[in-house]
Amino acid sequence: MKSTATKYGTVAVTLHWLSALFIFALMGSGFRAGSLVESTAKASVLSAHVPLGIIILLLTLARVAWWLFADRKPNHPAGDPGWQIMSAKIVHVLFYIVIFGMVASGIGMMVLSGAGTILFAGSAEPLPDFWDYLPRVPHGIGARVMILLLVLHIGAALYHHFIRKDGLIWRIWFGQKNQQERPK
Repeated sequence: MKSTATKYGTVAVTLHWLSALFIFALMGSGFRAGSLVESTAKASVLSAHVPLGIIILLLTLARVAWWLFADRKPNHPAGDPGWQIMSAKIVHVLFYIVIFGMVASGIGMMVLSGAGTILFAGSAEPLPDFWDYLPRVPHGIGARVMILLLVLHIGAALYHHFIRKDGLIWRIWFGQKNQQERPK
């Protein structure tokens, strides 16, 4: 269940991939909702988007608690330059900051606009224009920063897998493979 010096444990791997799945669903539903004009269609998408945001918050809190109280991350790969190690740390910290910021701004929009009541209490009112509420700006910026972070994170994983061929990607997958195994 816990991580070793070279591989993430089952709990960390599960939290990572569940978070990835829900973040992609959240991003898709968020951009879809942002592109819709018709209130009923937008409300339908947001009624899935908001619970997905809560799920991401809970998964992120679980990850933070796991790393603070229960487990240690594997060592950085041997031979990685210092700038890559620092970049990876920065990207991971920024993921947490952006996730918490997105949750806060999403909750702010729901509360200030009254959309939570419309979405979840069966109100027949049309949704408000979210651009009328200040939390919409950081929410939109956060979504775009999240895309950038995902591109950097996935790009680094693909670089390690296909260019360096160091098996690093197997550290965050289920099973026994570890980074020292090189593909043949």
